[in-house]
Amino acid sequence: MQLVLITGLSGSGKSVALNALEDAGYYCVDNLPMKLLPELVSFLAQAGYSRVALSMDVRSGEALDTLPQHLASLRGAGTDVKVLYVEAKDDTLIQRFSETRRRHPLGDGRRTLPEAIARERELLEEIAGLSHHIDTSELSPHVLRNWVRDFVQVPAAGLTLLFQSFAYKHGVPLDTDMVFDVRCLPNPHYDPKLRPLTGRDRAVIEFCEADRSVQKMLADIRRFVEEWLPSFDRDSRSYLTVAIGCTGGRHRSVYLSETLAEYFRAHHGRVLVRHRELSV
Repeated sequence: MQLVLITGLSGSGKSVALNALEDAGYYCVDNLPMKLLPELVSFLAQAGYSRVALSMDVRSGEALDTLPQHLASLRGAGTDVKVLYVEAKDDTLIQRFSETRRRHPLGDGRRTLPEAIARERELLEEIAGLSHHIDTSELSPHVLRNWVRDFVQVPAAGLTLLFQSFAYKHGVPLDTDMVFDVRCLPNPHYDPKLRPLTGRDRAVIEFCEADRSVQKMLADIRRFVEEWLPSFDRDSRSYLTVAIGCTGGRHRSVYLSETLAEYFRAHHGRVLVRHRELSV
């Protein structure tokens, strides 16, 4: 069985992620109480379900502390378990709750909305450390659905390496472990012919390949990640996110992320690539 556990902050897009998996053919259960996890997985396995997605959140209360033990037991029994943690910046969450007029699960009348969000982050801190993160602050539902589908297709064994491009003008992604600033490199944006293109188009690729400083930056980032990747792997990390940022998030950072992903896919295998500022 492949089991995907979706958790994270309220208002960050857990329902969108779960619906994406349901559309992909997963048997989905929303807001499962933590204590029912082992029994439900056992029942569904016996019933012949091979792909299952479960959504859990802070409403499980103190039972959240038992999740690491449950995950170890499930993996020990041969279940392919992936944990996806969906989050967003505080101001984004506040805006979403204001627009929908929904009540936060921890909004008991004694906490303000920012205080409820802060408390939720605190309660989910341990789970967050076990999970693959997606920051939905700047994502459309369409892009989130695509990223979730990419995530579940990655082989389970070992560490998954993610390269993500972004624009500094929209902020650094929350879900990152290493950040590289490439704004110092020549910018294709200033060439009218290259401006409407992206770092995945041949003309921009040729521009970057012809520039020595871009190639030096590429080699330096590749060497740094390659040197430290085994240490993260030995630390039993499941995911490592490398974020590469430029001004607009469309040319330099995209080219570098794609090129690095191609290299490490050949040498490491379990690699994802994302472009936050592109609608893909």
